[in-house]
Amino acid sequence: MVNAAALLSLPGLEDDLARLEPCLRDAVRSGDAFLEEVTTHLIDAGGKRLRPGLALAAATGGAGGAHDDDLLGAVAVELVHLASLYHDDVMDEAAVRRNVESVNARWGNLVAIVAGDFLLARSAEIAASLGTEIAGLLANTLGRLCQGQLSEVRVAFNTRRTEEQYFDAIAGKTAALMSTSCRIGALTGGRPRSEIDALSAFGRSFGIVFQLRDDLLDVVATDEELGKPAGQDLAEGVYTLPVLLALRHPGVGPELQALLGRPLGQPEREKAKSMVASSSAVGETMARAGRFVDDAVEAAGALSPPGLSRAMGELARGLLRDLPL
Repeated sequence: MVNAAALLSLPGLEDDLARLEPCLRDAVRSGDAFLEEVTTHLIDAGGKRLRPGLALAAATGGAGGAHDDDLLGAVAVELVHLASLYHDDVMDEAAVRRNVESVNARWGNLVAIVAGDFLLARSAEIAASLGTEIAGLLANTLGRLCQGQLSEVRVAFNTRRTEEQYFDAIAGKTAALMSTSCRIGALTGGRPRSEIDALSAFGRSFGIVFQLRDDLLDVVATDEELGKPAGQDLAEGVYTLPVLLALRHPGVGPELQALLGRPLGQPEREKAKSMVASSSAVGETMARAGRFVDDAVEAAGALSPPGLSRAMGELARGLLRDLPL
């Protein structure tokens, strides 16, 4: 698990993240007991709080003492992330999220979709209170999230998906919100424009590495390590970079090609997962991820104070260290 406070090792971040928790719950209060039960379901289940951690670190330089606007910006990005999980689990027909029953499995798809929409509405309301620049930025990010997700859906079960299509999709569905988290924190924290742009660039590269890591975990980790079924992307026709690279591998490519292109049951999923994990695709994906780590570290080098610069660089490097390879 990527833990924002532990990996960033910034003196005030853990306290600010603790202050974030009641703010998240306050943000989804509606006076409707059922709606609040549904919208706090994944908040109560915990999570990495990585995106609000990035926003708070960007806002305060890691020194702590986040102001109200800093906390609100962090809440806004986490609500977008939570909403995306509600919607993703409907699309994936997922039964488990964060080691608890998913919202759609417990209350049904319609409730999960409407609750996710409610979280997006709350996020937009908070962003509007922070000014037009942040409101516009978050709206643009929501559009990019949808575009990235849709571009992935369009190539489901397509073994000819290109690397360009893959990277376009993850730039929208994952990296955009990471970048926006950093940028919103930089804006609420009043950082100079050069650092706002550097933090945005860091978040984008970090987000791409984060997704590459997640896609590697889907083929090398266990259900217990993930907190959800491993090989889910393979089973549902989402062919990520490790899979696309394995399909080119002369040793496993032809057999993997014959297996993919349709939904997979558990035995076929395990077989496909094992084939990808045992190929050179894992190492090649790690190498690609390493280049984006370098980009993130370079962007972090432009930040101040030095402690924030070092911590951000270390956060990016740490993404690839704990993979169960």
